[in-house]
Amino acid sequence: MLNKVPEVTLYFWLIKIMCTTVGETAADYLNDNLGFGLSKTTYIAGALLVALLIAQFRTRRYVPSVYWAVVVVISVFGTLITDNMTDRYNVPLTTSTLAFSVILAAVFAIWWAVERTLSIHSIVTTRREAFYWLAILFTFALGTAAGDLVAEKFSVGYGPSILLFGGAIGLVAFAHYVLKVNAVLTFWLAYILTRPLGASIGDWMSQHSKKYGGLGLGTTGTSYVFLGAIFALVVYLTVTKRDQTPPELAAAEA
Repeated sequence: MLNKVPEVTLYFWLIKIMCTTVGETAADYLNDNLGFGLSKTTYIAGALLVALLIAQFRTRRYVPSVYWAVVVVISVFGTLITDNMTDRYNVPLTTSTLAFSVILAAVFAIWWAVERTLSIHSIVTTRREAFYWLAILFTFALGTAAGDLVAEKFSVGYGPSILLFGGAIGLVAFAHYVLKVNAVLTFWLAYILTRPLGASIGDWMSQHSKKYGGLGLGTTGTSYVFLGAIFALVVYLTVTKRDQTPPELAAAEA
């Protein structure tokens, strides 16, 4: 197979952050606005995720529309995992944040032990792709828990949380580009941090809280705005192929 995931470009990070925002707002929209409830929303998102993952695993190369559809839905499902633990089972955000951190670390450890690489340039086998999507799922669950913990439990607020997590991503970028810290490590750190950043952006735009702040645009409008932007960028990348990993790079890191 050719590499099954996109090359890391500015487009990648823009779409990823918007996907995390949609994950936050779409879960709230289905749960609250449409009245599906937490359980039904989780079942719907889970079934859709399974169907999209089957389509993704059946492809032999990176297909932007399929790949990013999976990311959008896995973002919603990862959010719902944390929401279920918090709202249905009353698991404290401090506990879920720690638990997801441990699980994600274990996924990376097993992935490394089996494949001897965590590089996204080398997702060229089904087993590596399975590890990749498992890691992605728990980055979303962890990011949701960490974002809610900082913005709401610690009462930092949505706006300051955007600055906090955006600044953390800036430090990771500095470590990569200036200090030359390992590219794989800095990629995954940035990937994890974009989840609470996107969630904070989504909450700040959609919610209106005297305690936490927000513009109060609503989950419907916020979701549609970001879904439209994602769609436009995915169409652009499908046509231009600007985010496909060169075969020689994938071969070098395999």
